[in-house]
Parts: sequence; C-alpha cells; structure tokens
Amino acid sequence: MNLIYNFSAGPAMIPRDVLNQAKKELHNWKNLGSSIMEISHRSEEFIQMALEAEKDLRDLLKIPDSFKVLFCQGGARGQFSAIPMNLLNNLQTADYINSGYWSNSAFMEAKKYCTPRSIFIRETNGVKESLLPMHKWNINENSAYIHYCPNETIDGLSIYEEPVFENKIVVGDFSSFILSRSINIKNYDLIYAGAQKNIGPAGITIIIIRKNIIGYSSKMTPSILDYKKISDHHSMFNTPPTFAWYLSGLVFKWLKKQGGLKAIEKLNKKKSDLLYKKIDNSDFYINKINSKHRSQMNVVFHLVNPKLNYIFLKEASKTGLNYLRGHSIVGGMRASLYNAMPLEGVESLVKFMSYFEKRYG
Repeated sequence: MNLIYNFSAGPAMIPRDVLNQAKKELHNWKNLGSSIMEISHRSEEFIQMALEAEKDLRDLLKIPDSFKVLFCQGGARGQFSAIPMNLLNNLQTADYINSGYWSNSAFMEAKKYCTPRSIFIRETNGVKESLLPMHKWNINENSAYIHYCPNETIDGLSIYEEPVFENKIVVGDFSSFILSRSINIKNYDLIYAGAQKNIGPAGITIIIIRKNIIGYSSKMTPSILDYKKISDHHSMFNTPPTFAWYLSGLVFKWLKKQGGLKAIEKLNKKKSDLLYKKIDNSDFYINKINSKHRSQMNVVFHLVNPKLNYIFLKEASKTGLNYLRGHSIVGGMRASLYNAMPLEGVESLVKFMSYFEKRYG
C-alpha cells in the first residue's frame, strides 16, 4: 500500500506504532483470550490499564497531586455545558474569550446556563490577523471564571501565552493543543480536551481539574456531567469508552518513548516552520495570520487563485496527501500537523506544493 499522510483536523492520525500494537493485541489482550473491547471495566486488568494511563499522562504534563484527572464522555461540546453547571451554582457571570469558532461555540452554549460575557480579542493589522495579549483582555472583576481556547483549529490561530490571572478560575479548551508542547498546569484550574487530535480516538474526553473547585455543581447538573460524581466513581460512574481509554494510554506511552513533550514540541515547531516557510516564500499560497499567533497544529492557507482549489485537492490526494480541504467557514486549505504526523509527511506536502505551483502558477 502506498504511504498515506492524513492531514485531517480530527479525527486525526494516530501513531503507526500505536495502531500496530493495538492490531497485535486486538483479539487477545494480556493473554486473556479476549479483546480489550470485550472485558469488564471493573476487571482487575482494565483498572490497572486505567491507572497506568493516568500515571503516564501525569508524568507527561507534570500534573501535581492537587489536580484530579477524569476520563469522560461527550467530547468538548459536552464540557461546554458541564463547565457552567459545575462552576456557576448561583448563576454568576463568566468571561469567554472569543478568538474563533470553538471559543465562540463554548460561549453560545454557556448562555443556556448563565449570562456570560464574550470578549473579542482578534484584530487585523493591514492584511495580517493577530490576537490581543492577555494583559489587554477586558476581564470582568466579578466573573466567576475565564474560559479560553488556546488553539482554534478552523481559524489556524493560537495563543501561546500562558494565563496568570489573580483570584480567577482559568478554564482552557485544550482539545487541539494538549500534549503538543509543555505547559505549566499550575496556571490553570480546569483543562479539558476531546481525544481525537493528539490523544487517541474520538469517544473519550480528558479533564484535568483542581480538586478545590470540585463539588459546587448546580442541582440540575446531570450526573453524567457532575465532576464530583465522576471523581467519586473514578471516571466509571457509567461504562466508559473502554477502547478509546486503552488506545489513549498507548499514545501516552508512545509520547514518553519519543522523549516527552519537550521533544515533541521541538518536532512540532520544525514541521510547522517548514510549511509556513514554503507559504511565505511563495506568491502562489497565502496565510493571513501574524507569525506570533500562527497555529503549529493547524496550518490554514489559501491559493491565490481559488479556482485551482479542486485541482489541488484532487492531485494531492492522488499522491497520498489526504484531507487538506479547509473548513467550509474559512475555505482554502488546512494541514493539521498533530503529534502523529511525521516530518516526512510535511516534507511530502511541501514538495507537492512546489510541484503544483510550478505547474499551475
């Protein structure tokens, strides 16, 4: 089979080594004669796997004991509802930093449960788009928490600055950012992430939450979204997505073998720098984002001649470069360079872009 590079924004590539291990173990996990998908989540073997997965995640992110790690369902969209229901038990207001599609989606969902404030931080200087630095965010002193999304997958925008806000609960949607680089967990109170980018298959959602903010949910919070209920039952209040949990654990071990987050951060920068360099040195492709806020995970670019979009995608796919179509909201192209995307995949894309420009430019 020809080598395929999957640039999908999510569900996204999973490391080939992980897929090969899962394939090998699929029918007979731990010599039990059964698949991981077939055994009870209450079994000794599954519980040991779950404990190892949490430990490996804690090691990678250096999560202190003052935080709980929860493995949940419902994706990031489920957390859009869970967060205000767990943190706003008396209908206080909250600040939602609006940097793009997903942060705004969280704000729109929160409106069902409280009166949130949307703080728009995008600005355009000439043709380049930027984001306001954190010290210029118009935070309400009475807000219960600040919610933001450090990486907007659709818009190709990232916030690399880490938050330092006194006497504020800081909540981050890290679905497409988690495990791509080192962060200081202590700067946050709650981080949540859907799995289908850098963690594993869709179906499981990770929550990293400071222990002292658990237990304040409203009475109307469904049990399946109640952080205290989930915590008290060790993420097994109901049957968890067992296969997704197992595969995520394999990804954590794979990341540790790569050298951890410092090593993967260095590789991710090398990959994105290579692609942005190709775009910047061309009159055929364009990226309209200030270099300080360009996403390393999701590189969004346009062809100067949009009539060539269909041909670009068709020919790219023939060479094994798949899922490069940009989101319908912004159009153009989007190359997602999550951890599992090897450098060779980006090199192949840059080589194809040079060929395409030479032929059609």
